[in-house]
Amino acid sequence: MSQPSITRTGSQPSTAESKTNGVPAHMPAEWLPHAATWLSWPRNQDTWPHNLNAVRGEFVELVRAIAAGEPARVMAGHGPDLDSADQALRGIANVEIVPIQTNDAWARDYAPTFLISDDGAQLVALDWHYNAWGGKYPPYDDDQRVAGNIAKWIRCHHQPVDLCLEGGALEIDDNNLLLCTRTCAFDPHRNPGRTEADIEQQMKRALQLEHIVWLHGDALIGDDTDGHIDQLARFTPSGTILYAWTDQSSDPQHDGLARNLKDLQQGLADLGDRRPLLPLPIPDPVFFRNVQIPACYCNFYITNTHVLVPAFGARQDELACSIIAEQFPRHETLSLPSTNLTVGLGSFHCLTQQQPRLRSGE
Repeated sequence: MSQPSITRTGSQPSTAESKTNGVPAHMPAEWLPHAATWLSWPRNQDTWPHNLNAVRGEFVELVRAIAAGEPARVMAGHGPDLDSADQALRGIANVEIVPIQTNDAWARDYAPTFLISDDGAQLVALDWHYNAWGGKYPPYDDDQRVAGNIAKWIRCHHQPVDLCLEGGALEIDDNNLLLCTRTCAFDPHRNPGRTEADIEQQMKRALQLEHIVWLHGDALIGDDTDGHIDQLARFTPSGTILYAWTDQSSDPQHDGLARNLKDLQQGLADLGDRRPLLPLPIPDPVFFRNVQIPACYCNFYITNTHVLVPAFGARQDELACSIIAEQFPRHETLSLPSTNLTVGLGSFHCLTQQQPRLRSGE
């Protein structure tokens, strides 16, 4: 057996190019086959001013778990960042380090949202406008260019969208139903001067779907995304929707989570959708240097072989993992430490973006 090694690429690989636009396409559910997962090497000292080394340790374990089931493509820019990524990830098979520059590690939000043509032959990289969650964390110019750079790298069709939105705001199932939140998509710092109806219509057009169920959104203490759906509600292959929940009425997050549940129930009822809803407990409050971080198990990531669940050293870790495991019987569920990563206000799903596999296998 050959020694596992990093593929450190300096030129674009030769993969098939999608040559047409406007073909019927859809955003596949996350549990459908991936060609790869895209990530970005943690480099931003402002995001993790006190624990960047520990963050990188947790990130390496995340990459290792992803690479067990599919290629992991880690954007590491150039110079010292690329060198540190190479050194940390060396020895893990199925990892490719890509010299695409980023400002921060949250690839879910600025990497492309991939659509796949209905015949399974073409890939489309949707490129939402990205402004770091309403302009909160400049600079973000490198991140804004990532979707186009990835499309060039894998030679697929690049489709800019005239709408500010992030990948973490989108949750879709295998019947083309989307969950999203109002506090994120309708945020005036993202899409000033746009009506809610206009934004919804543009989302439906870009994603080629008919129905969106809207949750209120903002509920978790410390969440700086204005309420991304991947912290609040997730689809599963059985059709069951897992939703973030606490039974503790004294928890200041309770009322926001209850409002989201009510919105979810009403939105599904309006569509005549009777699928089951299952609570996924949030952990007891998790603090770092006396600041509560947005710890939530909904931020799990699904690979071809595993479901990777964030763990926080909380009493709910084991229960949450078992609940998720029951919904993914064809995957191995793996609980991985995420407290240091979540200090940066995100976890596994925020750090990853799946590239769907074409019917040809590419």
